[in-house]
Amino acid sequence: MISPSFDNSYARLPERFYTKLPPKPVAAPALISLNTGLAAQMGLDAEWLRSDDGLAMLAGNAMPDGADPLAQVYAGHQFGGWSPQLGDGRANVLGEVVGPDAARWDIQLKGSGPTPYSRMGDGRAGLGPVMREYIVSEAMQAFGVPTTRALAAVSTGERVQRETGLPGAILTRVARSHIRVGTFQYFAARDDQEAVSLLLDHAITRHYPQVAQGDALGFLDAVIKAQAELVAKWMGLGFIHGVMNTDNTHVGGLTIDYGPCAFMDAYHPATVFSSIDQQGRYVYQGQPEVLVWNLAQLASSLLPQIDEDSDKAVSAARNALEAFGGHYTAEWKRVFFAKVGFATGGDAQVALVQDLLTRMADNQADFTRVFRAMARGRGARDEFVDPTSFDAWEVEWGGGDEAIMRAANPAIIPRNHRVEEAIQAGMQGDYAPFHRLNDALAAPFEDRAEFDDLETAPSEQQLVRQTFCGT
Repeated sequence: MISPSFDNSYARLPERFYTKLPPKPVAAPALISLNTGLAAQMGLDAEWLRSDDGLAMLAGNAMPDGADPLAQVYAGHQFGGWSPQLGDGRANVLGEVVGPDAARWDIQLKGSGPTPYSRMGDGRAGLGPVMREYIVSEAMQAFGVPTTRALAAVSTGERVQRETGLPGAILTRVARSHIRVGTFQYFAARDDQEAVSLLLDHAITRHYPQVAQGDALGFLDAVIKAQAELVAKWMGLGFIHGVMNTDNTHVGGLTIDYGPCAFMDAYHPATVFSSIDQQGRYVYQGQPEVLVWNLAQLASSLLPQIDEDSDKAVSAARNALEAFGGHYTAEWKRVFFAKVGFATGGDAQVALVQDLLTRMADNQADFTRVFRAMARGRGARDEFVDPTSFDAWEVEWGGGDEAIMRAANPAIIPRNHRVEEAIQAGMQGDYAPFHRLNDALAAPFEDRAEFDDLETAPSEQQLVRQTFCGT
């Protein structure tokens, strides 16, 4: 058995980028799940991860040689309000490993104890949020959506106090980095241009090696394109992030910080799930617009790096941001044209898709089930309160390529009620529903009879109308 071999590039940045500290040990760790496929991709020894030493690392009880645990500092706009210092309040990046494909991965523990950025919190995580992020992040990977990943989930044998006492757990999250728009904002707000420059080069190396070192405008262009494509993919799945703060906007174009995220059942563009989104800032239909706002904060943080002449820098940044619409529209068309079986299309096809979405909203039609039924060639009309509404649209549609639709429209998503069922069972020590849901979501585009029940829409009694952050 071989322990991980670390090469910690972020830890070699100046000390003001982080606080180095070990995780806080837990009482009685037990492995809930290990993602062996991801471990292999990262070049990690799954047998070692399952060993006593491996479990000790995944629980934060002991660090292998080469680990250099730290909590990253960042700032951010949270629901539009500025917070000048945030940071990893319940997480430690243990270090970085380089996989067989030369990709670099952060290994981070979420729920690993308090840090200087905990803001009076206990630094722990409840079992429910850990299970939710494991399920949803790995589903997003299977859908082909850029995302952080879940390597392991561990129960701690301790309780965490929220509204009530809950079982504690730790998620081992891995990502190509944990650099956020808020990381740049933290140093820009302090006019620490040396730090912004160092962070810029580090982020370019980690995510956009095609961009020259020091090329802030090239970096901004790359982030804008990656994020535009990401949010279009979210829209194509009916996914609502729920907490799109700038500290939750990843410069590598990854989905990060799943918190109160949810997938729509019945389609409606004004859907909001997050209990903390009181004003509907992060409503489904508003996600692209919010993302442009977040990217504008990144652009503002980079202005002195883009050009010494502030007017030229502002003009260049504005031009870069204006390109978001083109990137988003192109990806939206690719995603939604594929959902109705078109390889390409123009304005007529856009109007056709939008007409279908309007009819779905008017008829309380299930987003995932409608498109999957179209791919199967049967049953889509049954999802509409007035089936003749779909019939009329179908005449205009004329049909699409089944293979394209099957590859674009999952049969199974992490429906909110199924995630909650898995969590509630896990609270009682029964992880079978959790493992079954993960197994089904590992191949979400396949028709598998043994998982037919996971495709069903929730009954009125099963509906989940709110999701919670769990911090």
